[in-house]
This record gives sequence, C-alpha cells and structure tokens, in this order.
Amino acid sequence: MSQPPEVGAAPETTRPGGGAVSPGVDRSDCPSGVPHGTMEAVQLLLVDAFTSSPFTGNPAGVCLTDADDAAWMQAVAAEVNVSETAFVDLSSLATTGEVGLRWFTPTVEVEICGHATLASAHVLFEQGLAESPIAFRTASGVLRAEALPGGGIQLDFPVDEPVSALPDGHLADEFADALGAAIVEIARCRYDVLVEIPSAAEVRDLEPDLSVLRAASGRGVIVTARAEEDPAPGAPDFVSRFFAPAVGIDEDPVTGSAHCCLAPYWSSRLGRDRLIGAQLSPRGGEVGVELAGERVYLRGDAVTVSRGELLAEATKI
Repeated sequence: MSQPPEVGAAPETTRPGGGAVSPGVDRSDCPSGVPHGTMEAVQLLLVDAFTSSPFTGNPAGVCLTDADDAAWMQAVAAEVNVSETAFVDLSSLATTGEVGLRWFTPTVEVEICGHATLASAHVLFEQGLAESPIAFRTASGVLRAEALPGGGIQLDFPVDEPVSALPDGHLADEFADALGAAIVEIARCRYDVLVEIPSAAEVRDLEPDLSVLRAASGRGVIVTARAEEDPAPGAPDFVSRFFAPAVGIDEDPVTGSAHCCLAPYWSSRLGRDRLIGAQLSPRGGEVGVELAGERVYLRGDAVTVSRGELLAEATKI
C-alpha cells in the first residue's frame, strides 16, 4: 500500500504514460514529460508495427526524448535489440510544427525506416501528444503520418524507383546460389538490392546464405515474387522478405521502407497504383501501398506491446 504524502509536501505530478516527477521542476519546454538535466526516466515503448495483433509484425522501440547524443541513442538501440529503435523529439513541435525523428539498428543509425516511423506515430496519436497529420523531421526529409478515419496510419514517403542492374562486383549466379532460387530479375534501389524469384512459395521457404547477402552493396536485399495470378479482394498482390545483415539485421520482419521500392516495381508489372504487399518472415505482416507521383503512401496498423521507463541518462553513457 502506498504511503500518504507528508503534511505540507508538494504533490507529485505525472508525465505521459505514468511515472511521477519531482515537484517544483520546470518541465514546460519538455513535451516528453522529463525535465532537462534530471535523473527522471523517459518513456521507452515497444510497438508491433504493420499488424493489429501483438507479437506479430515488426517490433520497434520508441523512445520519447529530446536528447541529441548519438552514442547514447546507439547504446539504447543495442540494449532494446530489435531491428530499429526510434528516438522521438517533441521539443520543437510547438514552434516549428515538426517532430524530430531518428532511427538506430542495434549497430548503426539508418537514414530511413518505415515500421519505426509507423510505431512512433502510433504512440503520439495513442497518447494525444500530437495531432494528425504529423510532420517528422528526419535524415530523409520531412515524412508525414496521418491517422486514417477507418483505423490505421498512412505514411507519406519518397518513392524509390528501382533500376534493373546488378550491384557492382556481383554476378546474378552469386545471388541465385545464395538464395537457392532462380533469378527472374535484379534491380538496384536507393538503399537496397531487389531480387525477384519465380514464386511466393520459394520466397517463404528461403534459407539464404547471409554471408553473400552481407557483402552485397547497400543496406539490404529484398527478395520478392508475385503472390497469386488472380488474388481475391484484399489479398496480397506480391510477397517479399528482407535481409540486412550488413546493418545488423539478419532478417527484418516487416520493412516499410523497402515497399518504397517494391511499390513502383510491382505497379509497373501489375498495372495498378494501389497494392498490398505481404512480408513472409516468421512474424509476418502486410503493408498497403499507393503510388502518388514521386511519393508512395504506406498504410498499416500498430499495437503497443509494452511501456516502461528508461533510467540511463544520456550523460551517463
């Protein structure tokens, strides 16, 4: 049972998501609820993205902090140890209308990440910390997230047009051997290599040689195939898996940013701008995509799995 406050003691206040902060400290300029330079914890959440069911989709860490210490962020991401942890800075929202956002794998900072952006927007909407649409200020420019009327979230990302080409210094036979599958086409995207193979079943059953994929230039390797010849309404149009051992992720469960490349690739082949992609990792998930000129809309759901406090300060790392 909790003890009543001492007579004459100032009451505690609560920051978003729970947890008391000491009275008498100015926290008006720190929307994450944590005063600058204090020993108080910041919120650290785990969110499953591109799914509405816990323990599926792609888990992302979401840390609400105005810290600007990359070494500390990298240490936190290594501790969380999911494919990406997002660091969300609300400190300039009131003055600029933008929310700062950075993403880290357990080993490196990355320039773009779809599922951790979706997870961050989900947290801000769920806690009432920002209104739709959100403008995230990132290394890839301003990325917007909008709460959809029927549920789910839509991300506005730059399109990543694939170009048919082999990575420098690599042969198609290397990828065929590494994947254990015939190659239909190989293309280069801005961040990744895209490899089409003959069937969805082969994508699902892949057991690739990660040492070869690690050596491929770029962030990772997208392996994809058409789903079905005539999919039922609402069924996936194409499937994929994403391997990125070069940045510390052997396989990413559901990769939103890879769909910036998959969307134009399959749109040109299927003759439609609005498609559904299924990522066939063991956790699985779906990403709705829509081409809109030089932008691509990514749609999906998210669910908060855990909410806690990060006690290790940036200045202590």
